[in-house]
Amino acid sequence: MSLSMHAAAVPPLQRTLTNLAAVLAKAEAHAEAGGIDPAVLLASRLYPDMFPLTRQVQIAADIARRGVARLAGVEAVAVADDETTFAQLIERLEAAVNELGGYAPNQLEDSAEREVSVPIGPGQSITMIGWPFLSGFVLPNVYFHTSTAYGILRHNGVVLGKRDFLGEP
Repeated sequence: MSLSMHAAAVPPLQRTLTNLAAVLAKAEAHAEAGGIDPAVLLASRLYPDMFPLTRQVQIAADIARRGVARLAGVEAVAVADDETTFAQLIERLEAAVNELGGYAPNQLEDSAEREVSVPIGPGQSITMIGWPFLSGFVLPNVYFHTSTAYGILRHNGVVLGKRDFLGEP
């Protein structure tokens, strides 16, 4: 059985972002039930030199949607990083899931072997072949930032388990 680039990218990324949205909804309910200012959770970090929860979510959504766009040979529209509430972050994740769903399998056809350029700073970029870009850059980055968001919330007392991260089979 061969696995298409679309099948390797879109469903796992949609599932991960959907699960992250559900985790954020639990965090919002936790804050409300405990009388915690949601802004405290949104600004929480695992360590002072790491990004806060809000930024972790933004990066996970952006790497997923930009990564698939690049595999399709297009550039994703820039999204402002201005979310200040759980509802806004959930909306961003839902928009990213919908955007990913807009790519047809044929748009990613042959992308496993195609070169993909990724900006890494002002005037700088790296070029990778599609499959290593997806398997070694996009998916691990999305999982890293999603796991970090989960860890921040768990560390702050939100009752979460592995099933929340993985979602239902």
